[in-house]
Amino acid sequence: MTSFPFSYPFPGSHWVQKLIYWAQQEFTYLAYFNGNDYPYPKGNFGNTFFAGNKPVTAKELWDPSKGVFKVGIIGYDFKNHRENLQSSNPAFLDLPEICFFQPELLIKIENDKVLSKTELTQEFWNSIERSELPQSPNLKSPWTAQISKEKYLESVETIKSQIVEGETYEMNFCQAFSGEFESWDPVAAYFKLNEISPMPFSALFKAGEKWIISASPERFIKKTGSQIIAQPIKGTIRRGITAEEDLENRNKLGNSEKEKAENLMITDLMRNDLSKVSKTGTVKVDELFGIYQLPKVFQMISTISSEVNPEVAFEDIIQATFPMGSMTGAPKIRTMELIDELESFKRGWFSGALGWVDEEGDFDFSVVIRSIIANLIAKKLYFGVGSAVTFDADPEQEFEECQLKAQAIFEILRGA
Repeated sequence: MTSFPFSYPFPGSHWVQKLIYWAQQEFTYLAYFNGNDYPYPKGNFGNTFFAGNKPVTAKELWDPSKGVFKVGIIGYDFKNHRENLQSSNPAFLDLPEICFFQPELLIKIENDKVLSKTELTQEFWNSIERSELPQSPNLKSPWTAQISKEKYLESVETIKSQIVEGETYEMNFCQAFSGEFESWDPVAAYFKLNEISPMPFSALFKAGEKWIISASPERFIKKTGSQIIAQPIKGTIRRGITAEEDLENRNKLGNSEKEKAENLMITDLMRNDLSKVSKTGTVKVDELFGIYQLPKVFQMISTISSEVNPEVAFEDIIQATFPMGSMTGAPKIRTMELIDELESFKRGWFSGALGWVDEEGDFDFSVVIRSIIANLIAKKLYFGVGSAVTFDADPEQEFEECQLKAQAIFEILRGA
């Protein structure tokens, strides 16, 4: 990532919250990324903050020339621009498919230091100090499932019949929940979500009245120099209540032939995607079926890496890999067509990619899952959750997996 030449002592607890509350009043766009010191393979998001007022157009985003830092999101429905696809389902919110900004304020928090791209004035520090935290932020919002459990189970059976007919091998089928509110505090909601579910790709993103509050465990793709890394997640089991149950569940996930088959299909898909932009013979699987402990679940994560061809630009890499295979299934294009037929909502920013591209063309993006997407003017929010459906999938177990993945968001919106 970019260099941060200016260093200051970290001011102490709640300073980041104060920084964000101040910035949301001063800037149209902001993004806060927090890796929560999680020992993720190939690193986590780190602890960085960006804010600015200048949007980045699609043309500027794909401009191969270097020198501009860009922060933002590629929505799932951007798929329609890279393939002959459509998104015909109703949208909860009106969201741009590409939403990036050029930050004026770039801050990194590391080793009890505040590191900045530019010199921070005394007025800046005074402004943050004067910023007040809300005494009773509103986190609660009632929500409604967009499809019934019965409809969900029926859809899983339909997908299994499509697998028998050879239309797909594996599909990430998602359901959605939506809610309305009179007032809602996304900043407080983010910090509460990060408290109960600290993830390696935790993020808060604001674009005007639109917000993402994310507790994502999954990296989509990362580029450092000539190396590209993809890390699909496929395979989930709940944490145990006791140490013995925890170990038993971990081993159960690691030994599950079903979960390994799901993971292997997406790993192979990502290998194929990376091969389109990589030097011949450099695509390799660094880790297959790694089991990683998160606050509420164990996840099965594989890591694929390659050396990118020198003439390949950011746009080429996204063209080859987006959307991430873990959120589609395989084969990718036909499965995305079936997703649009069988799901009940337009995904929008859910299951898109959130992150940054630095001045040198390096980048890091998460998968937008375990995330709330809200519009404070429309006073609406929604979130999605899904699981991989394969031939031997049990509909009841898939439904329970979705409930498990959404547990932390349910807790936030209940005000628990």
